[in-house]
Amino acid sequence: MTYRPEPPHRHGEPERCALLLVNLGTPDEPSPAALRRYLAEFLDDPRVVEIPRIVWWPLLHGVILRTRPARSAAKYASVWTSEGSPLALWTVRQAAAVGSAMTARGHDRLLVRHAMRYGAPSIPDVLDALRREGATRVLVLPLYPQYAAATTASVGDKVQQWASGARRVPELRFVGEYHDHDGYIDALAESLQAHWIERGRAERLVLSFHGVPARSLELGDPYHCQCHKTARLLAERLQLAPGTMKVTFQSRFGKARWLEPYTEPTLQQLATEGVRSVDVACPGFVADCLETLEEIAQEGRDAFLEAGGTDFRYVPCLNDRPRFVAALADLAEQHLQGWPTRAPAAAAAETAALAAQRERALALGARD
Repeated sequence: MTYRPEPPHRHGEPERCALLLVNLGTPDEPSPAALRRYLAEFLDDPRVVEIPRIVWWPLLHGVILRTRPARSAAKYASVWTSEGSPLALWTVRQAAAVGSAMTARGHDRLLVRHAMRYGAPSIPDVLDALRREGATRVLVLPLYPQYAAATTASVGDKVQQWASGARRVPELRFVGEYHDHDGYIDALAESLQAHWIERGRAERLVLSFHGVPARSLELGDPYHCQCHKTARLLAERLQLAPGTMKVTFQSRFGKARWLEPYTEPTLQQLATEGVRSVDVACPGFVADCLETLEEIAQEGRDAFLEAGGTDFRYVPCLNDRPRFVAALADLAEQHLQGWPTRAPAAAAAETAALAAQRERALALGARD
């Protein structure tokens, strides 16, 4: 077996713990070539497309990757910023904010980094970098509050694939879900309340979650149930009246039946029924991205207005809101328990012990 190159080991160095935040990913630029690279990696994941490879490969490489990149590039261009991809921008800011929060809480030996499941920075590259920085324990926190095999499990697959090629595998922990975490629900509620203070409350609140094939529910994914639980807890926290909130699912791909009701037809139906104003939030997305800024804030808005609605109000994702950053820090602290993330009170004693450890290793013939 061929292993990934091991970083040089220096005896007597303190071991570090790491927190790795992982989001879906983004192309490097809004161009057809960049989208072709990104989509080839994304749509080749068997967790994402559960179709036999012998059927899917000719369709992916013969049709989809020849036609879809140009269309997708135009969509990305409509939300691209001067600093690049919105998803990349917010994920970088989230990691920096969580890092600062953890340091403020005394976790001064914790390395906080981010990676993307598809695209850059990749999970293997960031894990390699963490090993070079001395990380021997890594907590992986996917930025998906609701568990789905196509998202959360795929992150686990990539981490384990990297681990299978490492000679010294760090201790690994994994956060699977936090759809009902108090801090996350509080952050969603606070975000909506701030939106209502600024713009007033619409007649209906639509919560749009990313869709998955309906068969995933039949196969055992808890995703559908967790989306509805998030919505129920949020409605309770906001004390919403019955009938004023609706849960929908967006981003359908292909001809198979996906979780229903679909977001865009629901917005059109609300408008035709006489609803003139809607607030639309996307609780399953913790950072604004193509699916929120283009699919909802642009396409969803157009669909609602063209069907007779008059006021469409998009509620931004949690992004780097302080309450959400605090929720991520709370989650991290919960799952990091027992790991040495803080410098010891007797720092001088530790330094002396590490120096003695180094001397013993050199006496035994260590090259370092």
